Amino acid sequence: MAAFDAKLVELAGRNWLASQLQSAGIEVARPERDRGVDLIAYIDRDHRVPKFIACPIQMKAATKEVFSINAKYASFPGLLLVYVWNLGDSTATKSYALTDEEALAVAAEMGWSETDSRRIHGSYSTTQPSKRLRALLARFEMKADNWFSRISGSK
Repeated sequence: MAAFDAKLVELAGRNWLASQLQSAGIEVARPERDRGVDLIAYIDRDHRVPKFIACPIQMKAATKEVFSINAKYASFPGLLLVYVWNLGDSTATKSYALTDEEALAVAAEMGWSETDSRRIHGSYSTTQPSKRLRALLARFEMKADNWFSRISGSK
């Protein structure tokens, strides 16, 4: 595969994610500007939900595997952080969806809350997820059959 620059990775990730959401019966809106929200997933006409539901999404896309946290996302109520991994290999592309609170809990479990990067800069990231991190993220992995419940908040 040809090398991707950062903008192409973001575009590929956003399109992949929109396709996943739409395949699950979820509509997608794209904000005109990126101010911390990359997509808005919404459910407007579905018998499984009694009212309109919208969920802002901050997507982190990568050709490999990257997990990060950043304090700036705490100011977005209801924001879902979606990590799209392995865009460089379409057979291995997958995603994880966490609230900011869930991502912070994973970071705390990994011991990242006490790193200088987190304390001083408000962020932490890794480009080489360990087996332990993968295990912590496993329950947040998204498949076609769990996007609807994740976005709607239903069980």
